[in-house]
Amino acid sequence: MDLSRINSLAELEKLLELLSKFDIHEIEIESESRKLRLSKPKPSEAGGGGVTVVSGGSALPVAAQPEVASAPAPQADSQDAASSSSLPAGVEVITSPMVGTFYLAPSPEADPFVRAGDRVQADTVLGIIEAMKVMNEIPAGKSGVIQEILVENGGSVEFGQPLFHISAS
Repeated sequence: MDLSRINSLAELEKLLELLSKFDIHEIEIESESRKLRLSKPKPSEAGGGGVTVVSGGSALPVAAQPEVASAPAPQADSQDAASSSSLPAGVEVITSPMVGTFYLAPSPEADPFVRAGDRVQADTVLGIIEAMKVMNEIPAGKSGVIQEILVENGGSVEFGQPLFHISAS
């Protein structure tokens, strides 16, 4: 495999998806100038796994993208449960699909993508998460009205962290 072709988060996510699909716990790929090692913890191991990208002899830890895993992280379950138990009927939580820095607008001087009270469609962009120097648009995923924005512009977000409350009305 030519590692020079892995230059985006989407390409890395494809490799992570293969790890989960075939229940592989570790894979290492090496080319002339780059080395890529992907690993995840075995069910019997404590602690977190991760992804390490080694290039030119220096290792750079990269947050694993749990969105490709078959089961959500336990932390996300407890956050969702806490959030959804106190929500009014018909209000759902939109959570972060990845770790990164969340932005409410495409640039510092631009208007935010959405505000509380805005009606959105499933494909409406709610914000951007910067991960590994890649800007990832976050679509609503469902139609409704934004009830509350739960994160600050420029703040760090974790996988499964609640970002918005949306109602179907």
